[in-house]
Order: sequence, then structure tokens, then C-alpha cells
Amino acid sequence: MQFNSFSDFINMGGYGFYVWLSFGATALILTLLLINSKVGHQQIIDQIAKRKQREDKLRQARELRNEQNEQHNKALNEVTE
Repeated sequence: MQFNSFSDFINMGGYGFYVWLSFGATALILTLLLINSKVGHQQIIDQIAKRKQREDKLRQARELRNEQNEQHNKALNEVTE
């Protein structure tokens, strides 16, 4: 399709309103999809970081508990000998 002027291009042979409305709606939806994807990605990254912190704290607590148990057992063995 060839247009003689910019206003003919905007008018799109009388269908300009529908064409540009469709174009605008599509652009808006794609933009919202992009934003939603980026936000969702960041939320997942944050969840992974929090989970790793929790696991690290649990691991440290387990190691500390094991050390205390070893010291306790060692002390009991010394007393019983």
C-alpha cells in the first residue's frame, strides 16, 4: 500500500483508528510483559538469595551444635576415666 502524504498514512484508508489502536494495544501488552518478566526474574533471584542465607545459617548452627556435642562428649569421657 502506498500513501501520498503523512496524513494518508495515519488515516490508513479510513481504518487508521483500528490500525493504530491495535498497534498501541500490542505495544502496551508487550511492554507490560517485559516489565512483568523482569520483576518476576528479580523476585526469583531475591528468593534464591534468602534461601541460601537461611541454609547457611542452618549449616553454621548445625556445625556449632556438633562442636558443642563433641566437647560435651569429650568432657564426659574425661570424667568417667
